[in-house]
Amino acid sequence: MTAEQQRLAEANGPGANWKKWGPYLSERQWGTVREDYSADGNAWDSFPHSQSVARAYRWGEDGIAGISDDRQLLCFAVALWNGADAVLKERLFGLTNNQGNHGEDVKEYYFYLDCTPTHSYMKYLYKYPQNAFPYSDLVDTNKARGYADPEYELVDTGVFNDNRYFDVCVEYAKASPTDMLIRISVTNRGPDRAPLRVLPTLWFRNVWSWFAGAIKPNLSKAGEGVVQASGSAVGDFYLYCNGAPPLLFAENETNHAALFGGTNASPYTKDGINAYVVTGNESAVNPKGAGTKVAADYRVTLDPGKTEVIRLRLREGETADAFGDFDAVFKARQKEADEFYAAVAPPSLNEDERLVMRQALAGMLWTKQYYEYDVQKWIDEHGGAERVRNTEWAHMKNYDIISMPDKWEYPWYAVWDSAFHTLALMLVDTDFAKDQLSLFLSDRYQHPNGQIPAYEWNFCDVNPPVHAFATLTVYNFDKARRDGRGDLDFLRNAFERLCRNFDWWVEQQGPTGHNVFEGGFLGLDNIGVFDRSRELPTGGRLEQSDGTAWMTLFAQNMLTIAMELARHDPTYEDRVVGFLDRFLDIASAMDHIGEHDDRMWDEEDGFFYDVLRFPDGHATRIKVRSLVGLLPLAAATIIDAEVLEKLPRVKERYEALVAEKAEGQNFACPETPGLENRRLLAILNEDKLRRVLSRMLDENEFLGPYGIRSLSRFHAENPYVFHWGDQRFVVRYLPAESDSGMFGGNSNWRGPVWMPANIILLRALVNLYAYYGDSFKVEYPTGSGRAWTLYQVTEAISDRLTGIFTRGKDGRRAVYGGAEIFQSDPHWRDRILFYEYFHGDNGAGIGASHQTGWTGTVATLLAYFGSVDAHDIKEGATERVMEAIAAATNPEASSARS
Repeated sequence: MTAEQQRLAEANGPGANWKKWGPYLSERQWGTVREDYSADGNAWDSFPHSQSVARAYRWGEDGIAGISDDRQLLCFAVALWNGADAVLKERLFGLTNNQGNHGEDVKEYYFYLDCTPTHSYMKYLYKYPQNAFPYSDLVDTNKARGYADPEYELVDTGVFNDNRYFDVCVEYAKASPTDMLIRISVTNRGPDRAPLRVLPTLWFRNVWSWFAGAIKPNLSKAGEGVVQASGSAVGDFYLYCNGAPPLLFAENETNHAALFGGTNASPYTKDGINAYVVTGNESAVNPKGAGTKVAADYRVTLDPGKTEVIRLRLREGETADAFGDFDAVFKARQKEADEFYAAVAPPSLNEDERLVMRQALAGMLWTKQYYEYDVQKWIDEHGGAERVRNTEWAHMKNYDIISMPDKWEYPWYAVWDSAFHTLALMLVDTDFAKDQLSLFLSDRYQHPNGQIPAYEWNFCDVNPPVHAFATLTVYNFDKARRDGRGDLDFLRNAFERLCRNFDWWVEQQGPTGHNVFEGGFLGLDNIGVFDRSRELPTGGRLEQSDGTAWMTLFAQNMLTIAMELARHDPTYEDRVVGFLDRFLDIASAMDHIGEHDDRMWDEEDGFFYDVLRFPDGHATRIKVRSLVGLLPLAAATIIDAEVLEKLPRVKERYEALVAEKAEGQNFACPETPGLENRRLLAILNEDKLRRVLSRMLDENEFLGPYGIRSLSRFHAENPYVFHWGDQRFVVRYLPAESDSGMFGGNSNWRGPVWMPANIILLRALVNLYAYYGDSFKVEYPTGSGRAWTLYQVTEAISDRLTGIFTRGKDGRRAVYGGAEIFQSDPHWRDRILFYEYFHGDNGAGIGASHQTGWTGTVATLLAYFGSVDAHDIKEGATERVMEAIAAATNPEASSARS
């Protein structure tokens, strides 16, 4: 067991809470729904970036490379000033949804380089221009561009020309759970000597201005370069600043006079330190050395290529020697982090793959965030405003550490994103992965009607039901890590809550109730001809291929969970049969027996489509070749023969129900034995499977150089057009950014490669290989004449996906496209960004640039295909495959492996 694994065991058990402090600050609190108290619900304009310097937040805090305790009472981050900016650089800047030509977008360069699961060691890199930050240029130029134009990025402004920037590297090392050593290394990358103000900042989140009689905590000067933080539930903390820099004190309170023409409670407001540094206003900071916000004022001037190191220590309680063991602790924590990740990465990975995997997991861990949102209280504070979001969710009280999709672009959870996050997080912290899944099923989140909240802009919206899939995956991995001892309490509790969620989904069937689902949005933004969350322009309803496929997979996952529970408790046997019944009904609904113009399967095209059913009852297929038609493939689950044999009553009822309902149906027969006598639950029979795969594996359709596209390339030359009255709706292949403002226009499912969609398809291919074995082969790519097994196909697609990030033979990374500074500069090229989605033809990163969230699952791919081969899948049940992955990625086994 590595030292980090020991800390993790303590943190997840009754021992020391090594996770008490972590990177829990948001990177954007302004412009969020939580901070929106407007009458019209315009969150971006209600609290813009320009006000963030002087206006206190209500529900959370943000900062650069910041940390906080797990209730975000006391916060620390780094502020900077280059002598040219009109405002202190205290937080990351980006465009609002209305300013960006493709929606909101951060316009900064920062990288999560390292992080252990207990946050005992963390490393973050920020690149700060030496000349004035081009705020107006970024806003004006992007706002003037259209959907068809490329985004105007920070590097395009010329502000990094001649390398005139500082590398600001922020590192943390814990000496104990409440003793954080902080090292800030600033390097001048430019050709000339350059000055910089570095202002490490400590502050209390403002929890006192909103309630009468609330106790206000205090920061005070406790010596030269020493700050005491007291009067808060977090305890008494001290910040030690090496070199005894001047300390600038203010209050984390709104400057009402400057922003709203009101009266300030104190002359030393949130923007006081900014006013002191940028404008020289000495009266803006408290000369008595007290407040609720303080910055240490380090002034450095650096020659070209030189580095200045600043040392600080934030700890609970006083110490006589804050820096005596500083270097030794850092050296130890770095070494332990190296040992931990050396053990996590499968031995088969090369150096570059290990770098990608480590930075992916570091990004997953850095994007944890404290999220607080008491919905009823928030509604009450609107004072009767007519337009208030989420009124149906007044029961929700969120105050938790949550894995976020992207702490700038999406500093709020999206529940299907969160499910995919756990597939990567389980590699380094299975307990946190389980806790995240359980959290959204708790009373404080799940609606009394069974729905799981979608995201803060509209909790009522519908995300794909992948929670059961993630729960089962994490359980099996954790079971393998625990030598076959599954966490049945976790699984049992999740199952009961997921049953409620499944029942809620059943209510989302169409009015016919024939197991065809109309989920609406389903997380795929603009993939459809219409906005699927709104009333259709034609009237009627849309019967969704993907919605119905997701529910088929949901039923399969629930059946599998019930079988695992039934092995330990026979009372779950009825639930197994119940979910088998559900699966058979939903699978049959996707393709009724005989010739039907209104069924989702199109026999001529060999593909699934959504069905538009008009008010008069007649219907037509929406013949867009997209993920909507590939997702029925994803509903493929294996039942190992040995599991059925151990449950004889289930086996008997299984066979009887299949005989009753599956005979003559157009889906795969659940009773026909496959390799090792396994059973297959799938929508696609062998004929449909070959036909769908022929399109998916066609490089002129879905198979791109870097993964499976979300829309067929066929639609580049053959756009789908739907006419209704004088309206014309068009869907064409767009490999990069969207040309539509649907769902904000900040993402695109009409061509790019999305990691979660690929993950779910690869899972299905692995299961299908476990059933069919080597005897089932398909052309890969279609038309090549090469016959490959499904395992070979799966491995090849995985290689294309990981090839987005790893260096190619030319030494370049596809993720960075034509951005030359990222491809060739040694200070940029190995700093990996995990974008939201990727160009369908060249793999360049697009969308949110720090969506390590579900894109961080590239680490899962590297772990899986670095640990498992075709033999493992053919010979081993699901449990044994998981055992192989767990063994290859287990820090506890590091000493044996070394």
